Amino acid sequence: MTDPAWQQPIRPPSQPHRQRALARQVLLTKPPGSLGQLESVAVTLAALQHSDSPDVDPIRIAVFAADHGVCDEGISAFPQAVTGQMIANFAAGGAAISVLARQLQAGLEVINLGTVTPAPLSDGVIDAAIAPGTANLARQPAMTSPQLQAALATGDRAAARAAEAGSRLFIGGEMGIGNTTSASAMACALLEQPPTALTGPGTGLDADGVAHKIAVIEQALQRHGQDREPLAVLGSLGGFEIAALAGAFIGCAVRGIPVLVDGFIVSVAALAAVRLRPELHDWLLFAHHSLEPGHMAVLTALDARPLLALHMRLGEGSGAAVAAPLLRSACALHNQMATFADAGVSGASE
Repeated sequence: MTDPAWQQPIRPPSQPHRQRALARQVLLTKPPGSLGQLESVAVTLAALQHSDSPDVDPIRIAVFAADHGVCDEGISAFPQAVTGQMIANFAAGGAAISVLARQLQAGLEVINLGTVTPAPLSDGVIDAAIAPGTANLARQPAMTSPQLQAALATGDRAAARAAEAGSRLFIGGEMGIGNTTSASAMACALLEQPPTALTGPGTGLDADGVAHKIAVIEQALQRHGQDREPLAVLGSLGGFEIAALAGAFIGCAVRGIPVLVDGFIVSVAALAAVRLRPELHDWLLFAHHSLEPGHMAVLTALDARPLLALHMRLGEGSGAAVAAPLLRSACALHNQMATFADAGVSGASE
């Protein structure tokens, strides 16, 4: 039996292409380093794509949605019905990520991994329901082992569809009432930090709500114990959509597709995936620093340099979609700027 894609080899970046890209940046009609991260992003993409002309089009966006049993503990300002309602909004084109996908002319798919309130059937939604949400992670493992494997496989299939569509950049988004509680619990376990340091308001909790959320996460961590193995953490404290994101990111790297990572929840999925497959790290670009207090700790653990800090905390992949034009600009500048020799411009004096 063939190993799952997330266990297959990940191609390393091409050092010859990296070196040629670095050499080209020196020759372009600008002071070296004057375009900042736009230069390093272009060089990174050239190495990942094994190309002297990096490009991020076409872009593929996949939004994974699922409900969380921990909502039984009253940790969200919104009812669980919102997850299914938002799936319908994604498919109808009314959500923020739907608007941004149209603006980017990016392919958008929505994957339902299981909601308490069934999402309306729609041509724009892929039905990959595992269960009507996870179990209550405060009292028992969120997922069984077969459920975890199903969620990982769902993410990998999204990566396979992106590859079949010829995508050169993948953005993963998420939707699931209660998923900041799940992501915060995972981050605490993976980073060995207390919930007080990493837990935020999510969809808008007040101070009392955040304090209650911290107490619920503390209960979950006590139940989970000291196991830091990434699949154990995912299965015990994660969500279907978080596990699917991890599977998608590894699946994209296996297939040679760079990933632009969104905010806190997606970054936690990326952290678990990198802990599982450290070579994945090369394939991750980071879009933004969100307002969730745990996000910076996760970014630091991933040695990430996010492109933006716009005080966003919506999720859905929206921060990554906003940052995607910067990657387009980085590629265009790298590929189309004249060299000093081409333009007849004198370079820096020796």
